[in-house]
Amino acid sequence: MEAIPSNRLPGPFPDRNRAAVERHLRPNTAFVFDGGGSLGAVEVGMLKALTSYGVRADLVVGSSVGAINAAFFAGEPTGDGVQRLEQIWLGVRRRDVFPIGPLGSFLGFFGWRDHMLDPTPLRRLIERNIQYRQLEEARIPCHVVATDLIGGGDVRFSSGPAVEILLASTAIPAVFPPVRIGERYLIDGSIVNNSLISIAVELGATRVIVLPTGFSCSIERPPRGALAMALHASNLLIARQLVVDAQRLADEVELIVIPPLCPQTASAYDFSRTRELIDRAAKSTESWLDEGGLTPRGIPGALVPGGCATEITSRPPRQLSAG
Repeated sequence: MEAIPSNRLPGPFPDRNRAAVERHLRPNTAFVFDGGGSLGAVEVGMLKALTSYGVRADLVVGSSVGAINAAFFAGEPTGDGVQRLEQIWLGVRRRDVFPIGPLGSFLGFFGWRDHMLDPTPLRRLIERNIQYRQLEEARIPCHVVATDLIGGGDVRFSSGPAVEILLASTAIPAVFPPVRIGERYLIDGSIVNNSLISIAVELGATRVIVLPTGFSCSIERPPRGALAMALHASNLLIARQLVVDAQRLADEVELIVIPPLCPQTASAYDFSRTRELIDRAAKSTESWLDEGGLTPRGIPGALVPGGCATEITSRPPRQLSAG
């Protein structure tokens, strides 16, 4: 939301108080970025529309690929920054994230190491493009969530070595090695608390705008390959958790969930359709904004299997019996 022009401020406030009044009248807005593999490109398209519309974030929260998008955006939270992030995404190939090789898969399968893929290409990608070394150096507060491999809880980082923290938040179990930071071994942040809405509320956000990657809702057959299958299943769980958390917290905060793309056939393992995903998401989000999307209106049906053209209420779902 744009800052309120001085001629619209109520009452004769002294100049030194105008900034404080504007902060008070404008909601404390958090952008929340969830995980989704290559579907993280959808979040870039959403950011393009939000920034062109003048919607600003006061803080960002992210996990998994959403942590990378959140951190890069926090380094330059402007339209120019989003254009730079778009160019980064357009240059990414599958081998830059998932460097599949027979040796790694063999060693991992037989238990001679705890992962199948080398994270070095992903580390290089992050190091080459992130604009700061410590998370607290971002231009707006950036909070990244990972999962404690031993204890099972979520771990929130608001400061510390940015590259290591992002690698921890994206360390898909068995695919990438866990990352040790301090005394903890950390893995992908989507394992425990991917929707992140509750964390944004804890951080003081009064308005939460969720940028969901969604899932491949229109495929006609299961994804090919073990990793593609695992990513698709993970995205289904992420979407379900987002719906549950959004329903639970809808009365505690001004909650806005941007509709993800639907129909959607792109795989979370396929980086060849990045341009299509960004352009579609930007156009879709622009239309949503023009139609009053920033007014809370429920949870997009595209986050529920079979609910592409509907919206669901913010009431908790009725529990079904196992029988």
